[in-house]
Amino acid sequence: MTTQFPAGSRVFRYKLDFYYQQALLYLVTLMLYAGVRGTFEFDRLPRMGTDPMLYIIILFVVISFAVLLLNRARERKLVISNDRIIFHNRYHDREILFSDIEWFHVGRERMVRTAGRSQVIVFKIKDRRRLFRIRLGRYERELELLGEMHRLGEQLPKGKRFSFRMD
Repeated sequence: MTTQFPAGSRVFRYKLDFYYQQALLYLVTLMLYAGVRGTFEFDRLPRMGTDPMLYIIILFVVISFAVLLLNRARERKLVISNDRIIFHNRYHDREILFSDIEWFHVGRERMVRTAGRSQVIVFKIKDRRRLFRIRLGRYERELELLGEMHRLGEQLPKGKRFSFRMD
């Protein structure tokens, strides 16, 4: 099932590279641990079949691959069209019209660094108390996304300068 987005939309997929790296790191750790334990004999450690450390590493491997598969299945995307921002995943679309945005801010988040970047977009929509926060480092083609957000920021009301520190 493919979703049709408005003509002229720019689609930015959610990055999954962290999840791939995490799953592979745990898998390599499991292989190294099992390889060392299976090759050498350790008198003070339990047998391979009853080794709790082996089961803990296997649990981490299974959980990391499950999280990776769940995130792939969600197919998260950020879609920017001419008159709206769409937060898309396989099960639900959340559309926010530009006319509903009360204020919009492009800035930096000092305490959080996602994929080496700390750019953050914060905006508030009318009739909603909580803010929307988009961390650019979590999406593919983040420089292009930053350019799109700056272009949007010129059209929308500006927000105050924020400090996102956790004091």
